[in-house]
Amino acid sequence: MSNVFQARTELKIGKIIEVSGNNLRIEIDDNVNELIRAVDGQVYSVGQMGSIIKVHFGRKLLFAFVRSLKMRSELISDDTSQIINAADDARILEADLFGQGIWSNKNSQLHFSRGVETYPLPLQSAYICLNDELEAVYKAAESNAQDEAITPMVPIGNYIGGNNAICRANIDKLFGHHFAILGSTGSGKSGTVASILHSVLDHEPEGTTLKPRIVMIDPHGEYASAFGDRAKVYRAYNDASVADDEAELLKLPYWLMSSDELRSLIIGKTEHEATSQNNIIYEAITYARLLEAGYVQDIGAEPNGGAEAALSVDKTEEQVLNFDRDKPVPFKLTQFVKHIDKVQGRKAGKQDHLAASAGRDKVDNILKKLKVLRSNPQLSFLLKEYTEESSPKLQEILSQFVGEADGKDIRIIDISGLPNEVAGPLTALISRLLFQYKLWQTRDEREKDPVLFVCEEAHRYVPNHGEAQYKEAQDAIRRIAKEGRKYGLGLGLISQRPSDVESTVLSQCNSWIVLRLSNSSDQEHVSKFLPDSLSGLTKMLSALTRREAIFVGEAAALPSRIRIRELSPEQLPNSNDIKFASGWSNDAIQEADLMTIVNRWCGTAGSNSVMLASKALTRQFCRTRFARCKLQRYHRPLMALSSHSTT
Repeated sequence: MSNVFQARTELKIGKIIEVSGNNLRIEIDDNVNELIRAVDGQVYSVGQMGSIIKVHFGRKLLFAFVRSLKMRSELISDDTSQIINAADDARILEADLFGQGIWSNKNSQLHFSRGVETYPLPLQSAYICLNDELEAVYKAAESNAQDEAITPMVPIGNYIGGNNAICRANIDKLFGHHFAILGSTGSGKSGTVASILHSVLDHEPEGTTLKPRIVMIDPHGEYASAFGDRAKVYRAYNDASVADDEAELLKLPYWLMSSDELRSLIIGKTEHEATSQNNIIYEAITYARLLEAGYVQDIGAEPNGGAEAALSVDKTEEQVLNFDRDKPVPFKLTQFVKHIDKVQGRKAGKQDHLAASAGRDKVDNILKKLKVLRSNPQLSFLLKEYTEESSPKLQEILSQFVGEADGKDIRIIDISGLPNEVAGPLTALISRLLFQYKLWQTRDEREKDPVLFVCEEAHRYVPNHGEAQYKEAQDAIRRIAKEGRKYGLGLGLISQRPSDVESTVLSQCNSWIVLRLSNSSDQEHVSKFLPDSLSGLTKMLSALTRREAIFVGEAAALPSRIRIRELSPEQLPNSNDIKFASGWSNDAIQEADLMTIVNRWCGTAGSNSVMLASKALTRQFCRTRFARCKLQRYHRPLMALSSHSTT
C-alpha cells in the first residue's frame, strides 16, 4: 500500500485546461495513444465513462467522475472564425468533481468527505486511480455511516472498476427516505429487488438478527418463490391453478374502505364525474356506519323515501354531525343497499320508486354494479357480508401486514388474479391502512416498528396520467411518499416504465437504483430527478448489462456503477421470460392437459367436489360451455347484420 495515492508519472493522463464550478476539462496527453495503461502488472482503462480520476492538491486529493470524451474541435464548433488543424486537434476529457480526501500513510486510511472545498487550478495534472485506491475511496465513503449502534450498511453488490469492492447501501436512508428501482424489461429488475431484500434478510450486524416488516404488492405472483420460509403470501382470491401452495386468503373486508375507495370500486372510471351517484354512495355509507356504531336507529324493513334515521337514545345531533364516515367502522352491505334502494330510490314520504328521470336510473345502476361485483368470486374476500361473529377484527387484519408470523418477515400480497379496476382501490386501501396504522402510533412505537411498503409495477397504481380507477391509489401512495418518513413508513417504487410513474411520487424518492433503460423518454424522465453532476452516469443507462445499475442518492456512499449481487436460482422471482425455441421443441399439448387447464378456467378444479367426483360431468359441462361460446361468437355478427339490414 506504499504506492497508494502517490502522484506517479505512469498514472498521469493529462492536464486541466478549464475549471468551471464542479466541472473539469482535461486535455489528454499526447503520449496516451490507447485508452489503457499497464501499471504494476494490472491493466487500467483511461477515461472510461463513469470512471473515477484524481487530482493532487498538496496533501489533499480531489476525485471526479468522467462524464464525456470529446475533441477540441467539437467544443469550438460554434465559432466558425476559428479553424483547427486536424494534426493539432486535442482530445478533451470532461469530469465532475464529487469529493475530497486526505490519505494517512500512518494509518493507511483515507479520510473522505462528499463535496469539494478547494478547487484545482488549470495546468494541474489529472491521474487515473489504482484499484486499491478506488477500494479505499469506497470504504472511506461508507465508513461515515458506520457510527450507528447497529450498522445500517448492507452489502447489495460490487463496484464496477473498483477492484470488485463490495457496495453497501445504507438501509436507513434507502428505506426511510424512499427509493426507486427502475429498469427496462430484461434488465434484471425483479432479480435486483429480490437481491436487495435477501441482503436485508441475511444482514446480521454485530450478531443481531434483523426482523424486518416488509409489505409487497405483487401484481404478477412472481415473488413468492424467491423467499421461501421467510415470506408470508396472501392471495386476494383462491385461484384453482395455485390452490396447492401455502398462500392464505387475504382478509381485507369492504368496511375498511373509505367512502371514496368504495365509490371508486362500485361506480368505476367511466362515471367518475357522476356527482349525483357519488352522493348516493356517501349518504348510504354514512347511514350504515352510524347504525352499526350505535348512533342511529334502524329505519326499518320498508322505510318511506327520504326517511331519516332516528337518533339513538344516548346520542346527540352534534355527535352525528361530527361522525367520520371514513373511519374503519364495520357496517352491513344489506343496510347500505337498503338505504340506496328504499330511502334514496323512493319518492319522498312514499314507498313508490322514483321515476327514471327523477333519479331511479342512477340508483338502479349502482345496485346492478354492486350485484355484479358481489357475484364475482374474485372479490369474495372483499365483499363478503359483515357479521360480528365471523368477520375479522381490525387488529387481525393489521396483523397480516405487521404482526408476528413465525419468522416470516416479508408479507407478499398477490393480486395477480385481479383486474386493474379492482387492483387500484385495493392497493389504495392497503397503503392507506398502513399509513393510518403508523399515524396512530406513538413516537416510541414507531421507532420500534418501521415498515417498508414495496409497490411493484408502480406505474399501474401511480401513473403519470390521471385515470379515475387509480385516483385513490395515487392519493394514498402520494401521501406515503410525502409524509411516510416522519412516521417510519418507507416506500419502494419498482417500475419498468419510469416515464409513466407520477413525477410527484418519483421525485420524493431520495435513492435510485437504475438498471438498463433503452427508451429515450425513460432516460430523460429519470435524468430530471438526478443531479446535473451525474449526467455522465445517466448517459450510460442504455449500455448497462444485465444486473448492472447506477446507484445514486442518500443511501449510496458514492454515486456509482455497480453490479447487483447474484442469487441462486431458488432465490430468484419466477419472472424469467418464456423461451420460444425451447418451448417449441416439445410436442403440441394433449387433450387431457387441455382438460386440466379448462377445469381451472371454468372454476371446476379444486372448488366443486361434486364435479371433481364425476369427470364425465365436468367434461360435458365445459364442452357445453365452449359450444355456447362458439355459437354466440358466430351468432352475434349475424344478428348485427340482420338488424342493420332491417334498418
